Amino acid sequence: QVQLVESGGGLVQPGGSLRLSCAVSRSINSFYYMRWYCQAPGKERELVAALASGGHTSYADSVKGRFAISRDSAENTVSLQMNSLKPEDTAVYFCNVEDRRQNYWGQGTQVTVSS
Repeated sequence: QVQLVESGGGLVQPGGSLRLSCAVSRSINSFYYMRWYCQAPGKERELVAALASGGHTSYADSVKGRFAISRDSAENTVSLQMNSLKPEDTAVYFCNVEDRRQNYWGQGTQVTVSS
């Protein structure tokens, strides 16, 4: 069973930055996709950023130019650098990885953007 543990969330003022990290219990080189999702109160979970095994990245329109997804194969981590944060970025952020069999999820980390 693959385990994912997110960290790095917290309270930040508008315009600030956070870096989320996701520790994966298996080599991330074994996954086809690595993703970050967010879920705000009362809303459905939505895709924020994705990283394919070949290196291609994609982002939700709302975060383009502000967020960046990356991986560290030596540490088996997937990160999300979040800059120029806005109050509407407030949500629980979830890490997700996908291999040929299934998707695996972390338990999420809370990000709150407020003055």
